[in-house]
Amino acid sequence: MVEYNPFVKETVHNPFPIYRRLRDEAPVYHNEDLDFWALSRYQDVIDAHLDTDVFSSAHGVTIEGADQGAPFLITKDPPEHTMHRKVVARLFTQRRIGLLEPFIRRTAARLLDRLLDADRFDLVQDFSFRLPLDVISELIGIPEDRRERIHELSDRIAARTEDMSMPPDGYEASAELWALLAELVKDRRANPGDDVITLLMNTPVEDEDGGTRSLSDAELASRFLELAFAGHETVAKLIPNGVIALSWYPDQRRELVADPSLIPGAVEEMLRWDPPSHYQGRWTLKDVELHGTVIPAGRRVVLVTGSAVHDERKYPDPELFDIHRAIDRHVSFGFGRHLCLGASLARLETRVAFEELLRRFPDFTFDETGVERHYSSNVRGLSSLPLLVERSAAV
Repeated sequence: MVEYNPFVKETVHNPFPIYRRLRDEAPVYHNEDLDFWALSRYQDVIDAHLDTDVFSSAHGVTIEGADQGAPFLITKDPPEHTMHRKVVARLFTQRRIGLLEPFIRRTAARLLDRLLDADRFDLVQDFSFRLPLDVISELIGIPEDRRERIHELSDRIAARTEDMSMPPDGYEASAELWALLAELVKDRRANPGDDVITLLMNTPVEDEDGGTRSLSDAELASRFLELAFAGHETVAKLIPNGVIALSWYPDQRRELVADPSLIPGAVEEMLRWDPPSHYQGRWTLKDVELHGTVIPAGRRVVLVTGSAVHDERKYPDPELFDIHRAIDRHVSFGFGRHLCLGASLARLETRVAFEELLRRFPDFTFDETGVERHYSSNVRGLSSLPLLVERSAAV
């Protein structure tokens, strides 16, 4: 009998064999000890994302439910979700995102140029977390002297032990981060700028009675938090996952070096092959039957997107990394109402990151003994990846 606990370190290290068994043996899986259900097949995950009448986000989107009641878009259902998303969506238009590309490229170039003479550097600490953190901070107006602290606090908040609990350190980090962001909101009230938070501050939202109002300081701090966290954690984890893929598949890396126009497709395959988030939690509002099994109402259900994007029913040879794979859609950024608002920005950042990285370091591998994995609630990625540069091939 297959056993699935996403917090067990062996599973975090390599969940894909267990995902295959879930899809084949228990597509509607029940973990009695931790009291959650799991859907692992591609079509079931897609359907659940789309069926918000049955699968609610309002009870939190983690297994442990620590985010239940949090004032974030991701933990809201319509109509409240619709109202707030409509406002925030204005910040992520294609035009606004496109205007960021020169800044993203300059930032990536600046970070990588400092490493040109290095034969070894930590891809995570020196590049992959700094790039998206600087970009989202520029977009929403986080001062430079606060950025690394926000990243550190975010990592501590996301950390989990094998029994799904948040370490005491995480609660301290939550309080500190909230205080920091509340201070930034207070400062922005007094000193409005040309940034996203100022825009949100001046954009009215509909209230429950059909009137309009401004966002409160607490709501603005929540927008600060979710944009800052989601806006850098995804790309910070995706870039190292992609570098591992290109180290394991050097022929495909050489193709990208020779023809950078292939990089957008490679980014889509990176998102499929090992996405930054491997599951999203939901809560059943009514009984639902799938594959002859009934999930009762009022139960935690995990949509295992990390398994869905490796479902053989959708993707042939899913364990193989293939930059030429045709991908019509996948669920690595969520799906339906809760499709990640920053998906276009994350794709742009990742594309630019690999264009600039491969231009400077076309041939590399990594030191497996120095790899460190970050253990968190529902974000999968590395906290350290020592990159080894082949100087004879570098330009």
